[in-house]
Amino acid sequence: MIDMRVDICGVKWKNPVAAAAGTFVAAESGKYYDPNLPGAVTTKGVSLAPWPGNPTPRVAETYGGMLNAVGLENPGVDAYISGELKYLKERGVTVIANVAGHSADEYCAVVRKLSETDVDMLELNVSCPNVAAGGMAFGVDRNAVGELTGRVRKLTDKPVIVKLSPNVTDICDIAAAAEDAGADAVSLINTLVGMRIDIRSGKPVLANVTGGLSGPAVKPVAVAMVYRVAKRVRIPVIGMGGIMTGADAMEFLLAGASAVEVGTAALLDPNALPRIIEELDVCVAGRSAAQIHGSKTGWG
Repeated sequence: MIDMRVDICGVKWKNPVAAAAGTFVAAESGKYYDPNLPGAVTTKGVSLAPWPGNPTPRVAETYGGMLNAVGLENPGVDAYISGELKYLKERGVTVIANVAGHSADEYCAVVRKLSETDVDMLELNVSCPNVAAGGMAFGVDRNAVGELTGRVRKLTDKPVIVKLSPNVTDICDIAAAAEDAGADAVSLINTLVGMRIDIRSGKPVLANVTGGLSGPAVKPVAVAMVYRVAKRVRIPVIGMGGIMTGADAMEFLLAGASAVEVGTAALLDPNALPRIIEELDVCVAGRSAAQIHGSKTGWG
């Protein structure tokens, strides 16, 4: 394999492919491949206290992808630090901790705890409902994103990534707000809001009614948003959304992403990450950095 090392916000990744939040579980994924193989591993969203998640059914298949309304079920930050994080760091894995909360204070409390650990990077999941704003997601309001990012930035020396929601009017505006408030990078896209109805019962397939759409169906939307955001901001962009092959990952790099995260593919195929890394190696071979990061050179 060729040298695919990248520097993301001062953190060295051995390649530009990471596991996306919610799709990697150390004890289970580690049975199929070395967890140190990807450039980084983004762990499932972690909150201050344990979250039970949403009622079942909370996952459903759909054309070209899947819907999920798991609801960020997790054991809380203290259990995460002594469990998942400890396991991964003992194996030398570059870890991105995905941070969740229902208020800015909750995010900040989690960040304070994680800042005292050897986690490598923090990814703020701003698709969480903001209880102070009537349940509206943080990520749909540029002011809320800017305020949250600014507060977190003051609490940690860890690189801060803001994970952007596509369910907005102008994702570039939100990305710029995160950058202006001190974000070191942005990652996109999180899932699109979707829904299925069982025509026999006339009821929604998911207990939560709606869920997040991911998988190949969202890739063209994701690539377009990454392309636009990469032209707008100066900080690194981490692309995700429907990456199933190395060629898919290459599209995101050509659109201006510095790295990618793989999610749904790993739920379908436990060996998806090592396969995608190998396939990307073939795609990258013989290309210069300028050829790979197309949007940074001004085409389109």
